[in-house]
Amino acid sequence: MKQICIYPKEVAIILGKSQTYAQTLLRTMRDVYKKKKHQAVTIREFCEYMALPFDDVFNMVNGIEKRS
Repeated sequence: MKQICIYPKEVAIILGKSQTYAQTLLRTMRDVYKKKKHQAVTIREFCEYMALPFDDVFNMVNGIEKRS
């Protein structure tokens, strides 16, 4: 089964930022998307907010190798 939510550690790796920055960013995104504290941010929401390509981020989070 593939992961559809994104967590601070993954955000930090993808963006090359600190985990504290990633936690703050996800908190801000929860506010923007009007989510409650216990609700997770999806990879799609993260990509829309950060203007990143969904397929690349989804594959990176799920450890799927990119095909040529």
